[in-house]
Amino acid sequence: MSVSQLSDEHRGEEILAVFDTAFGELLAADPAAFRVKFRKMAASAFAFYRGTACLFYHDLDAGTAGGPYLDERTSRVWIHGDLHAENFGTYMDSTGRLIFNVNDFDEAYVGPFTWDLERFAASVALIGYAKALSDEQITELVRVYAGAYRERIHSLATGAKSDEVPPFTLDTAQGPLLGALRVARSLTRFGLLDSMTEIRDFERRFAAGGGSVELDAATRYKVLAAFDGYLETLPDSSLTRPDSYRVKDVVGRRGIGIGSAGLPSYNILLEGNSDALENDVVIYVKQAQTPAVSRHVTDRAIRDYFQHEGHRTVISQRALQAHADPWLGWTELDGAGQLVAEVSPYAVDLDWGDIDDPEEIAEVVADLGRATAAMHAAADDQSGESLVPFSTERAIDAAIAADEEGFAPLLVDFAHTYGARARADHQIFVDLFRNGRIPGL
Repeated sequence: MSVSQLSDEHRGEEILAVFDTAFGELLAADPAAFRVKFRKMAASAFAFYRGTACLFYHDLDAGTAGGPYLDERTSRVWIHGDLHAENFGTYMDSTGRLIFNVNDFDEAYVGPFTWDLERFAASVALIGYAKALSDEQITELVRVYAGAYRERIHSLATGAKSDEVPPFTLDTAQGPLLGALRVARSLTRFGLLDSMTEIRDFERRFAAGGGSVELDAATRYKVLAAFDGYLETLPDSSLTRPDSYRVKDVVGRRGIGIGSAGLPSYNILLEGNSDALENDVVIYVKQAQTPAVSRHVTDRAIRDYFQHEGHRTVISQRALQAHADPWLGWTELDGAGQLVAEVSPYAVDLDWGDIDDPEEIAEVVADLGRATAAMHAAADDQSGESLVPFSTERAIDAAIAADEEGFAPLLVDFAHTYGARARADHQIFVDLFRNGRIPGL
């Protein structure tokens, strides 16, 4: 056996050990869901990277990333936890504005701000490689991201007014970001409801099929009891019309995304803001997962701050996302923390499929750098949470200012090194999977 084969064999065992820690219990409970998850991850190196935040943080913890910009404050900021190039998209905020920003906060936690930047930078390397960009072009893209992040953090830290650094909206966004917002604007609540429900006896109900699962009476009762607990977690501003929360129907769900394999999920149909059938609302109740990053942040005060993973997810999203979904809340079901939010008709993910021109990619990456900075700046002493009681933008700005010249090269080096690691790991994973080497499958 060659040195390369020995190395791959050792790395394969390491990957399996990390998977067992991160997925073992869920995989044992629902092997079929993980077969689907792993088939999706096998499709490309990027899909593998998306599904393996657990491996990423294991490697960071093993010392593959430097930390020259980290101190007692910049190591303790709210981070997204799974920041890659496809975790951006549109949502309608609580003021009724369509916003393009970071999405999917399932992995959010408190930790080093550079971990978000490194995870994003490596994802740029993977996308660039898949689009046959040269190493020099990938380097330039990561430099563009670092520069845009640095500039926006500095603007926010030095007291720029909010109207000088506006969010990405229909009025301010350009290029593919504006395209996503326009697609979101063309969508309707009626279209979403038509795809999931039907009218029976003059009332809207969930339609059969499409991944919905009818519940037995005992499970339905438990979900409704959990729903009552959820209502207590909503801000007062969300409870303007009590009838909005009248439950019309409840179903189980299956077939949800790469990151949620094996986790129970339910949809609840609500009355909405009037008696009309076209503005009914669908919310989902999903068991929240342990974030991968939390296994590598040892501060007990952070862990003890959260009641459970549902509470952590919601508090983190509210901290990181200005004017978050007014339906966002948490509850418990069978002793496990649950995330509750709207199944939004206005959610459109950034589609990289048609973004191929290097100049256009650079413009998008710059905007995502600005969005990352705004997210990090939102979650601090102004967010209403005591866990991060200082100005994160000022702390990050000061840390970068201490070594301006080294900031972009740090991310560039990490992007190339870990991008290559992820591509190699993807091939090792595919071989493990196709040869029946993953326990439980």
